[in-house]
Amino acid sequence: MLNNDAERYLCVKCLESDESCEGLSEASFKDAQGIDSSSQKNNGSVPQENGIKKHRTSLPAPMFSRNNISVWGILKKCIGLELSKITMPIAFNEPLSFLQRITEYMEHTYLINRTSSMSDSIERMRAVAAFAVSAVASQWDRTGKPFNPLLGETYELIREDQGFRIVSEQVSHHPPVSAFHAESLAGDFVFHGSIYPKLKFWGKSVEAEPKGTITLELLKHREAYTWSNPNCCVHNVILGKLWIEQYGTVEIVNHSTGDKCVLNFKPCGMFGKELHKVEGYIQDKSKKKLAVIYGKWTECMWSVDPQAYEAHKKSEKKGDNKKQKNDELEGAENDDADDMPEVQETVSVVPGSTLLWRIDSRPAHSSVMYNFTNFAMCLNELEPGMEAILPHTDCRFRPDIRAMENGNMDEASKEKERLEEKQRAARKERAKRDEEWSTRWFQMGTNPYTGSQDWIYTGGYFNRNYQDLPDIY
Repeated sequence: MLNNDAERYLCVKCLESDESCEGLSEASFKDAQGIDSSSQKNNGSVPQENGIKKHRTSLPAPMFSRNNISVWGILKKCIGLELSKITMPIAFNEPLSFLQRITEYMEHTYLINRTSSMSDSIERMRAVAAFAVSAVASQWDRTGKPFNPLLGETYELIREDQGFRIVSEQVSHHPPVSAFHAESLAGDFVFHGSIYPKLKFWGKSVEAEPKGTITLELLKHREAYTWSNPNCCVHNVILGKLWIEQYGTVEIVNHSTGDKCVLNFKPCGMFGKELHKVEGYIQDKSKKKLAVIYGKWTECMWSVDPQAYEAHKKSEKKGDNKKQKNDELEGAENDDADDMPEVQETVSVVPGSTLLWRIDSRPAHSSVMYNFTNFAMCLNELEPGMEAILPHTDCRFRPDIRAMENGNMDEASKEKERLEEKQRAARKERAKRDEEWSTRWFQMGTNPYTGSQDWIYTGGYFNRNYQDLPDIY
């Protein structure tokens, strides 16, 4: 592990300007990482191994049991309402802010990095489609709700091993809007957007509609892609086993070539046959289908020629008709809970298909740590030297999230209430003074590719000038 001085030196050299870090050569990193240092743990951090920085692989404490919580007593008055306007008990949460949850879009950044060497636009669209699917894969079995960010809250993450850095800010409270801006450390891409998550309770389920446009710019190819994420539904929030499905149409547009990828995230259906399935196609600007994309957002994505796919589907249907008749005879209604469909066998691969993406396996102890992925496990990690560099608005300094992560639920609940009350008091004070809230790193503007309103990064965050930031914690 780097000693504190060496780590701080690297961080400052890399981050003291808003320019790309490409000026800091790979050799420089290797030289610095060769510094000898004794192993130490901090907030679950793991020491470096063979010169490679290691992130923590577990949380400081396992998750608490929700078995004794009366969910119905809390939610029965919320049917049909938007949950973002309702104060929810901490029992529903996981120890991450929504800004950190957004950062999980970057878990499979290697899919974007690959595009810089791809000369064919359709090949690049395949990679972008796989990235769009992978960005929501971490939601599988994640039934805990991230903490609502406080107005002015920020988060940053720099991953030299994956070649990106990202900054996000909570730019609005009513409605809640989170803006983010990520960029390649090598100057290959920019990835940005703003998300307004609308949550509604429908009696037995909670539906999340992630309103907002996501934009990916591939700078080398001078291409821009835009899309929106699918809807997500958590079933059996009152009774039965919690389970998640994502559904809806995701349309990815290449604004430079006119190519389009239309992905259908399928609802599970009556017998669960379609659970987790994603199916779609890539077409050029003349609407000619050039490739089929298929798979499961919980597992993997493949691409194949449209003719081969159609032939395979026809042969599959013959065998499915007999099975469906048997399922209809065995099926039974359950008014108390939405039975979780039995997870079908892995994706049936069409001969001649190309693998685009496969999900990483989760840690063995993930089920007792909020079903976090390896990537999610380190998002709230407070590494040595960070306190001297990060702005005090960063999520890692939120006392309620930190307390929950450490297993202190009573303290987490008290801190959550205190922070929410502090935010309300600050809002009343601004209203009394007739003051408008001023965002720091993003401002409302126009997305140059869609023409719609969007929150645009104004730059300057990584200059590390954090004067006059609000006291939100």
